[in-house]
Amino acid sequence: MLTVPGVGMVTVIELYSELGDIKNFKNPRQILKYAGLNLRESSSGKHKGQARITKRGRAKLRALLFRTVMPLVRHNRAFKALHQYYTTRQENPLRKKQSLIVLCGKLVRVLHTVGQKQCPFDEERMIQDIPHLSLALKV
Repeated sequence: MLTVPGVGMVTVIELYSELGDIKNFKNPRQILKYAGLNLRESSSGKHKGQARITKRGRAKLRALLFRTVMPLVRHNRAFKALHQYYTTRQENPLRKKQSLIVLCGKLVRVLHTVGQKQCPFDEERMIQDIPHLSLALKV
């Protein structure tokens, strides 16, 4: 997990203290739900409400992920590009804090994959879903 630029030893130790062994989680969505970062829509009848995070999980884990994403957005090229994309896209741009919460989920998925497969972090592979961002990082 230390191969992710911007994630330090203290972050990894705190993550393991909150989660235990990451191999106990089969899917990163389980970690997101454990942290309370899963989405819930408040709706009733014909009324369709906004989707918000549930905050029903571990508050310390949520705070750790948020504190980790803040410097990642500043110093990691891939996370910076994703944050820029989420806040400035034409269709459904996110506010800055919403983008940071989405990036918390992305960080969980990256850390889960790195922890499960014991492979190093790869920026191009992380943002391959958004074609114009992957081209921008290669330049």
